Amino acid sequence: MLRNGIEIPAIGLGTFGSDHIDATDVARAVDHAIAVGYRHIDAASVYGNEPEIGDVLARHIRSGVPREDLWISSKLWNDAHDPARVGRACERSLNDLGLDHLDAYLVHWPFSNHHPVGATVDDRHANARSFSAERYLETWNAMETLVDRGLVRVIGTSNMTQPKLEAVLGDMRIQPAVNQLELHPHHQQPALAAYLRTKHIVPIGFCPIGSPARPERDRTPDDTSPTTDPTITRIAARYGLHPATLCVAWACQRGHIPIPFSTTPANIEANLHAAVSVRLNDDDMAAIDAADRDCRLIKGQVFLWREGQDWRDLWDLDGIIAH
Repeated sequence: MLRNGIEIPAIGLGTFGSDHIDATDVARAVDHAIAVGYRHIDAASVYGNEPEIGDVLARHIRSGVPREDLWISSKLWNDAHDPARVGRACERSLNDLGLDHLDAYLVHWPFSNHHPVGATVDDRHANARSFSAERYLETWNAMETLVDRGLVRVIGTSNMTQPKLEAVLGDMRIQPAVNQLELHPHHQQPALAAYLRTKHIVPIGFCPIGSPARPERDRTPDDTSPTTDPTITRIAARYGLHPATLCVAWACQRGHIPIPFSTTPANIEANLHAAVSVRLNDDDMAAIDAADRDCRLIKGQVFLWREGQDWRDLWDLDGIIAH
């Protein structure tokens, strides 16, 4: 349950795959997910598949799935942080998804990019700016207006670290309901998760099983997969689960909302079963907690703003925020 008493489903289906998966395949995954019981769909304009997802949503709503039972999220991309563009960006997602309101709308990244319309995802780092609390609050003020207009039920952050949140929370009229971040057994971010709880911000974890389908070009030698971790494979075998499914169960029991992505019907169903029916004992939860390797898989190199800058600077690992 969110800070304002609104209930949010405990598991969602992620829809990121635009870099290697056709939009029609993503739409088929959403179709199957809703058919078997998912009610939380996590979308974003930059994924390039919201029109296809919108067709699926319309079909299920016509077939009797109440709109109020669905939780549909989208995100403001980095090229629309200008307050004058926030409303138009939200309206575009609403139009593409065929909805009159979103349940949640998130600021996708804390960094803005200014680039020509039609630039590819890989080109969108060209004019990236470092984080600025002042600029972020200007964007957030426009996000708050979306709530006032009834276009979104709640607003939230994404990929925000504790120092960045501390820099802006005190000046927000409407506090973020959620913060979406990378969360899996090899990157548990316990300090940030604890901080979010003190601020009544619900963590939503992307890449809850790691990122096994991520293209090899986006990997680095230190990347590790929770699904091959000896501790996780051992515990999964004892429960009769695939290691990926165990990661989903662990996430739900840990108290954050996982949004695994799959286009395989059996995996979609297994993840939902894990969220609803699997309960791990305390010893197994502790063992998985101890498997943390602080291994970030989504490093965000595309958002570097200075030549030669290390990706770690994006995540405040040196305690520095550029203004």
